[in-house]
Order: sequence, then structure tokens, then C-alpha cells
Amino acid sequence: MKVVAVHGVSVALACRTFQISETCYRYSPTLSTENEEIADWLERLTTNKRNWGFGLCFLYLRNVLRIPG
Repeated sequence: MKVVAVHGVSVALACRTFQISETCYRYSPTLSTENEEIADWLERLTTNKRNWGFGLCFLYLRNVLRIPG
């Protein structure tokens, strides 16, 4: 985006140069309140359960927050 804005290069040329799709260039993530809640839980879990890996944190959150998957 910086190359397009600063140097006036077309989006298509910038995407070919950096080998990304135009969809990737235009992607803008949307954050939800659910993401904030999960992040808060993860911070508390990793602070209190330092020896838990991703698997245990995922299983715990899936059961506590009813996360599908």
C-alpha cells in the first residue's frame, strides 16, 4: 500500500512485484467483541497456566466459551 501511495505505482503492478493477490492487498480484517473476549481469556490463561501449551488452552477455551471447532 505504501508503494502505491508514495510512488504512484498501480495496484496490479505492486501486487505482481510483491507476489500477492489483489484480494490480499485489499483485505481488511474485521474485529468483533468475541475476538476481544477470547484474547482476554488467552492472556489470563497464559499468565496463570504457564506450562499449558496451545492444545490445552484451546480445549479449555472451547469448553468454557463454547467455541466451535
